[in-house]
Amino acid sequence: MNIKNICCIGAGYVGGPTMAVIAQKCPEINVTVVDINEKRIAAWNDENVENIPIYEPGLSDIVKEARGRNLFFSTDIDAAIDRAEMIFISVNTPTKTYGIGKGMAADLKYIELCARQIARVSTTDKIVVEKSTLPVRTAETLKNILTNTGNGVNYQILSNPEFLAEGTAVEDLLDPDRVLIGGDIDTEAGKDAVQSLVDVYAHWVEKDHILTTNVWSSELSKLTANAFLAQRVSSINAMSELCEKTGADVNEVAKAVGMDSRIGSKFLKASVGFGGSCFQKDILNLVYIAKSFGLNEVANYWEQVILMNDHQKRRFAANMVRTLFNTVSGKKIGFLGWAFKKDTNDTRESAAIYVADYLLNEQAEIVVYDPKVKEEQVYADLDYLNTRSEEENRKRVKVVKDPYEVTKEAHAVAVLTEWDEFKDYDWQKIYDEMLKPAFLFDGRRMLERKSKEKIGFEFYAIGS
Repeated sequence: MNIKNICCIGAGYVGGPTMAVIAQKCPEINVTVVDINEKRIAAWNDENVENIPIYEPGLSDIVKEARGRNLFFSTDIDAAIDRAEMIFISVNTPTKTYGIGKGMAADLKYIELCARQIARVSTTDKIVVEKSTLPVRTAETLKNILTNTGNGVNYQILSNPEFLAEGTAVEDLLDPDRVLIGGDIDTEAGKDAVQSLVDVYAHWVEKDHILTTNVWSSELSKLTANAFLAQRVSSINAMSELCEKTGADVNEVAKAVGMDSRIGSKFLKASVGFGGSCFQKDILNLVYIAKSFGLNEVANYWEQVILMNDHQKRRFAANMVRTLFNTVSGKKIGFLGWAFKKDTNDTRESAAIYVADYLLNEQAEIVVYDPKVKEEQVYADLDYLNTRSEEENRKRVKVVKDPYEVTKEAHAVAVLTEWDEFKDYDWQKIYDEMLKPAFLFDGRRMLERKSKEKIGFEFYAIGS
């Protein structure tokens, strides 16, 4: 099929950047990103491209180049579906909060709604591409919905999971380790559909970096990759606690281990815990799938990765309370960082949320600064936990735009996101304006201990 029009349903962290790069690299293809969220689409269409809703280094420039030429953002979902030969589904697949599989299984209601809308609108043959992270055999569900509408339209279902790291998403899209495309490779129609998507990526990705598999392998590969990466983080975090007890330094341990060519150095950075939209959700999904097949030992193995991550966040917060003389009631605690990692405004499953929740339960007063996260997002994250009322969250948590306001007259400061700018702050000024003793907790292992202790800080870092 000759692809001239692409529609992407979902204008979030995956759909927006992915479609922007496709539009930039394929100027002959019209790319329309649609979403029911009018506010989000308006932000994508903002005249000032610095105001687009997703912060990723380099993304604004790509949107500026392609928007209005062959990249469009719209709330008219039906029209975009009708025009497109290829439709990407890039909507949210959160962990279920109700019913069977609660707390583990992926909630596919948005995927099903997309499928039913595509089936209702379509009058010509379509290639439907799963871009959202989905449980294995979701393609079968999509196929059942789409092919049982009786409207005579033929559909091919492809799986094209994203392997983007937030903060480097544009770089990952422009120069990917691999592009994975799964389809019905046992039929001619399936092969043709796969080739159509291969041809799109081949505009800028080398052919030997584009892998084609059956659709089930593609779906499972995404879950497996995230599980392996998260496992490494939890593994080094488990060792960080042992390092603190024995006098070892987790950075030195990680460097020694990472130099083993069989292991490698990536994802061996100890921290207060991993966050983001994928790791926890995908591992819980993997656990649920394993349990559904009766593979309890497999499920228990992967579930331990999540348990260790939760433990790391809890023990960081508990250590803050113990160090501050076993009480933080009424004490001002400054948070530097709220995003789950640097160079993104995404806060999903951020460690900062859970550390804050723990300290608020201990009656702390929290002041937050993050260079890219807006005030309303901080409150939305805390409200979502339902630990306390929205009024209490707003009373006990203050979000400011000046990092030195966070630290002024604070009993303690915690670094919870590894933003580069934190290294360059005037730490002498921060120390001078804090209450004494001035406690500094480095949850990202990014500050230099000796210089901070020389200033006078009581300094605590993960894994040392």
